[in-house]
Amino acid sequence: MTGAMAPIAVFIGTTPNIGTTAAAFAAAYRIAEASGKPIGYLCLNLKSAKIHRYLGIDEPLVTLDKLRPELRSYTLSPEQLHRAAYTVPSQPNLHILFGNLMRDQAEYFTPEEAEHLLSIAEQAFAFTILDVGAYWDNAATICSIGRASSRILVTTPALSHFQEDGRRWIGQVSPLFGIAPKQYDLIVINGPWRNGGYQMKHICKELGTSALGQLQLSEPVFSQLDNGTYAEWLKSDSEGKQMMQFPAKAMMQRHGMRSRPTTISVQPWYRKLLAHRDGTSS
Repeated sequence: MTGAMAPIAVFIGTTPNIGTTAAAFAAAYRIAEASGKPIGYLCLNLKSAKIHRYLGIDEPLVTLDKLRPELRSYTLSPEQLHRAAYTVPSQPNLHILFGNLMRDQAEYFTPEEAEHLLSIAEQAFAFTILDVGAYWDNAATICSIGRASSRILVTTPALSHFQEDGRRWIGQVSPLFGIAPKQYDLIVINGPWRNGGYQMKHICKELGTSALGQLQLSEPVFSQLDNGTYAEWLKSDSEGKQMMQFPAKAMMQRHGMRSRPTTISVQPWYRKLLAHRDGTSS
């Protein structure tokens, strides 16, 4: 791609294992679906990569750690990144770079390598979603937060998640790198295991963030994640089709991405009516 660099959005959780990856991937899927343009999803969760499992791929051919030689030498090209990415069968506009599977190597991933990868992603895709999980003690998370033009904080209505964990990360650590809480948008994940809890407006006020949307986790969602059929479910299931629909639309509008025109199929009965009326529709 040529011209201006494409936008980047990063998803970061306040707490591990609350559904950050499920939200980030669903947003990427919806944007690829609506825009018809090449969308990149980079798993930069260096310590707990999960997206390959959710897509039913036990042993990915190419993962982030296998690109380390190119990243170290700053020779990764947009074409190489495209070849390294996995194209989602149910949504061929979505390209996935699977995350680091060598957890003991996470601390050796340098800021220079992260910046090089993000620069190439800006050239390779029309929009890039970064999933960095909930761990801040690595270069990928810090560089992604600084580089992204949209920062999506993911939390739950649990007080220990949005207040304790949220305050620790975006209230105390993030400002050290020049990113204030008001520069984050918020996704609240509601699970089937509890009712009630704090509302979005209360959580946003506590954290100083802006509301972007909510995501409802249900037993069918967990089943799809466990079975590795999450992408197919997002495409074909009535509940899956709604997942992250409004947050993705808001992100596209923010970055000036247009939805591709929808094709309206003409039903056989309507064609017969037009023929009966000599081809006029009124």
